Amino acid sequence: MAEVSCRKVVKIYDGGVQAVKGIDLDIKDHEFVVLVGPSGCGKSTTLRMIAGLEEISDGEIWIGGDIVNDVPPRDRDIAMVFQNYALYPHMSVFDNMAFGLKLRKFPRDEIKRRVDEAARILDIAPLLDRKPKALSGGQRQRVAMGRAIVRNPKVFLFDEPLSNLDAKLRVQMRTEIKKVHQTVRTTTIYVTHDQVEAMTLADRVVVMNQGIIEQIGSPQELYHNPQTRFVAGFIGSPAMNFLPCRIEAADGGISVRLTPRIALAVPPARADRYGPYKDREMLLGIRPEHVFDRHPSEPPRPGWAPMDALVDVVEPMGMETMVHFFIDGTPVCARCEPSTPAEPEKMLPLWADMTQMHLIEPSSGRVV
Repeated sequence: MAEVSCRKVVKIYDGGVQAVKGIDLDIKDHEFVVLVGPSGCGKSTTLRMIAGLEEISDGEIWIGGDIVNDVPPRDRDIAMVFQNYALYPHMSVFDNMAFGLKLRKFPRDEIKRRVDEAARILDIAPLLDRKPKALSGGQRQRVAMGRAIVRNPKVFLFDEPLSNLDAKLRVQMRTEIKKVHQTVRTTTIYVTHDQVEAMTLADRVVVMNQGIIEQIGSPQELYHNPQTRFVAGFIGSPAMNFLPCRIEAADGGISVRLTPRIALAVPPARADRYGPYKDREMLLGIRPEHVFDRHPSEPPRPGWAPMDALVDVVEPMGMETMVHFFIDGTPVCARCEPSTPAEPEKMLPLWADMTQMHLIEPSSGRVV
């Protein structure tokens, strides 16, 4: 059993800086949970408190049904993989992976069995006799992971383990980490500032901001049903568009007024939900993929609203083209087909799929 629970956990540093502000978090046995957020949001501090590397200022941390507030790191039965690989340069790969087991006086045969098994899982068996200086960055990260796996701990903790790798290798190592978790079903807590890593790796994602948890959910849940403007803007690349608007009555329904000449009809299914906000200044949130080319031959689907844009910048990406423009001074990005005829300083007809819209209260940042 390796559930991890945080109960009203607080971290206050000298000088009164409150890095973590009373968070509650429950992580199930075998679950892969990613803590994600911008720099300074408290995610690494939370991980280090779970590891015992930081003292908590208030609250409780439970691992495997036991409270561990006063338990030293070595006795928490956790294994941590850091941003820097922290390998011993004078030891072989085998000895680096075996070092922790040797300190704990494991039998030699058991050490060899565990190291060989971890090397097989990570595909580094041919490297066991090499020194770290003879390895690439990705291979060193595998060794660091292997050192954690051989411990067979209750919980794996990853602190931005891929941030030192180049973009191509990061993608490869993401896949490797996911494969390892599918093989070694150990409870895993992973910290990153990269929302793509969070979305691709996690069973559940914990979005943190300024020391609090903004939202917890599956990647799909956070992407399609964000609860706050921060989550809506942080999850997804390119980021969601946010446009000041006014909710108005129109033709027996309601519409989103963006400018004197642009009003987008709200789908009837959302009229009751947004009706109470009539005549109020709000924010329209809509993702780039829900603003796209309008072809004269293509009839609109229910919920699609027409709009025209004066193109500012065109970014061909191969499989898609990003078109940037402004609405009343607010930048907007549309995700269009590769063959879109968009050109700077020319008008482009677009659809906005209003069935995918989000309405946000500007003062609270809450998605309504």
